[in-house]
Amino acid sequence: MSEKVFADGFSFKRREKAPEFVIGSLSVKVEEAIAFLKEHASESGWVNLNINMGKTGKHYVELDTWKPSESAKPAAKPSTKKQAAAESEEDLPF
Repeated sequence: MSEKVFADGFSFKRREKAPEFVIGSLSVKVEEAIAFLKEHASESGWVNLNINMGKTGKHYVELDTWKPSESAKPAAKPSTKKQAAAESEEDLPF
């Protein structure tokens, strides 16, 4: 299991007395958050964060470091309708 990377500049607080549909609030310290996001952005420009509950019951924001395995990645799609039709015909049992 990899080491936790806490998301600098992000703070989540559960709102116990809020209406049922409100889970909590996320506060962002802009300068710290921007630096963190720039450091951890993927090639596509995304950063995934998880909001977790610690052993003490406090919530924290953590970088999601999960990456799909090569076998879990979807196969490349055919580039044309003609290729797709030809490939689907190959799968027919008759």
